[in-house]
Amino acid sequence: MRLVRKADGSVLIYNQIGSGWLVEGRAPSNAYLMERRLAASQWDAAIREAAEQSGVDRALVKSVMLVESNFNARAISRKGARGLMQLMPETARRFGVTDRFNALENIRGGVAYLGTLLKLFSGDVALAVAAYNAGENAVARHAGIPPFAETREYVRRVLVALNGATAPSLGGGFRGLTSPSGSPVATSKAAPVRVANVNGTPTLTNTDNTDRVGPQLGRVR
Repeated sequence: MRLVRKADGSVLIYNQIGSGWLVEGRAPSNAYLMERRLAASQWDAAIREAAEQSGVDRALVKSVMLVESNFNARAISRKGARGLMQLMPETARRFGVTDRFNALENIRGGVAYLGTLLKLFSGDVALAVAAYNAGENAVARHAGIPPFAETREYVRRVLVALNGATAPSLGGGFRGLTSPSGSPVATSKAAPVRVANVNGTPTLTNTDNTDRVGPQLGRVR
């Protein structure tokens, strides 16, 4: 992972596992994510307003913003996402954002998108966050969090920032979803997501098969 500051003040973030920004040359620790999310931000008023308009938890907005850009309004990813909520061009157009570097527009559009995803996935935060990173079609296609190292680490970091070190790991599979078109995803079993204790590790699952847990991809210390 690499972060390059350009002459115009923007930052180019090279993403590999999770977000690409670094803290003193290293991936952010769990402690950093938790402390940084709870710290006051110059964007807190705008976050509160956008969160209220879209019906999204402010803490979730700050967690996503933190993992996306570390609250850097000039951040740019290698894939072309920009701003605090790292909006891609098509997402910006979808939610009426004309200037992705405009912090207020970026927050409004990103929070509106997050609210749309939460409604699409019936309030399931992990699935909504996975869709924010990988796209709602990818989540529907895989009937759960896609098996992409970057996406799984991204979701893990957001959940750590949101819930603290007790945030569950990802594993066990997710089924019983609805596709973006509104039609059910073909699955062999549908059940609510729950937290299961697997070998002492809290694990998000909605299956009874908890003897096999996905790898902890990209875990940072």
